Amino acid sequence: MKKLFSLRNVILLGFVSFFTDLSTEMIYPLIPLYLTVSFGATPALVGVIEGIAESAASLLKVFSGYITDRFQKKKSIAFLGYATGIIYKLALIFAVTWGGVLGARVIDRAGKGIRTAPRDVLVSESADKGSLGKAFGLHKALDMSGAAIGILITYFLLRGMSTDFDYRKVFAISIIPAVIGLSMFFFIKQKNQPRPAKTMEPFWKNIHKVNGQLRLYLLVVFLFTLGNSSNTFILLKAKSTGFDTINVILLYFIYNLTASGLSFPFGKLSDRIGRKKLLVPGYLLFSVCYLGFAFANSQWVMVAVFVIYGAYTAMITGVERAFVAEVSPLELKGTMLGLQSTVAGIALLPASVIAGVLWTSFGSAVPFVFGAGLSLVAAILLTVFMKNTQAQEVCE
Repeated sequence: MKKLFSLRNVILLGFVSFFTDLSTEMIYPLIPLYLTVSFGATPALVGVIEGIAESAASLLKVFSGYITDRFQKKKSIAFLGYATGIIYKLALIFAVTWGGVLGARVIDRAGKGIRTAPRDVLVSESADKGSLGKAFGLHKALDMSGAAIGILITYFLLRGMSTDFDYRKVFAISIIPAVIGLSMFFFIKQKNQPRPAKTMEPFWKNIHKVNGQLRLYLLVVFLFTLGNSSNTFILLKAKSTGFDTINVILLYFIYNLTASGLSFPFGKLSDRIGRKKLLVPGYLLFSVCYLGFAFANSQWVMVAVFVIYGAYTAMITGVERAFVAEVSPLELKGTMLGLQSTVAGIALLPASVIAGVLWTSFGSAVPFVFGAGLSLVAAILLTVFMKNTQAQEVCE
């Protein structure tokens, strides 16, 4: 009975993400067009807006995790983070300058920063020790299937776009799935842990409690992410093989659809064979993928590379969260899940700068070769130093 209840909790959390991502991806590809067409923003300004917004999310994740651990209000904090998605769409509707859009994007990304860690703790606590990978894989599958549907909706909207396209109407419609996702929180249960008898110290003072394997992985994540630049560069590269602006969105759909279809089986497989045996091949697959982006010279090759990119995402994203959850001290689980996302987010900022400089100075292939090289280094480090821990072999 407990197992059935736990599975229901994971599915509900997955559908919260499904409807939220459907709502978000309905309008995400429209934001650059909205900024340039309605407010005359330059591409450089669009980049600055997205950079500021993503920074807000990255920096909030670890603090959200810490607050989750301290007060054990996982469901409430996650609900707050998801609720900002509705505020984001309303802010877009009433924005009258590009500054208003910037504010809306910061609200959206801040919400993601707030909800990620407590949601992941809820997922991990809803899974048995031997099924963490399965739980995170199922959640990721639902998450990315929602994103895929949202992207497909945007594709058809853009195909039928006219000169008087009503952006605000689309923003308003996108609120509906966000509300549906939020309503599912009424059926989600949380496992209440006893609150600490004394006030928790700041997480950086408890770093000595963190498992050595987790410290290694955080280092690997930072190093790897330095070569994993913004998806904007991937989409720009796809255009160089002949895809127009609208059809590039279909490539993004293929990527999300592939990741959605493979996340659950890969997560389940990691419970059986261990996290390392999927993380290492995942980083190697990323190297292959980025070399494909670097040297693809036809549209069919580019489609194949986007499929590989989706497979890499399915192999890594849910599995690494399962690994972090199972090796983190119980009282720091939310903090560590947030810290892993923060480390990756911080590295994304210089990664995009490095990619831009390499692209401008040496050509479009070089940033992808650089990323493939760092991913290979990450795979080697994990091969040599990482233990193949599984859920039943949790390190204390």
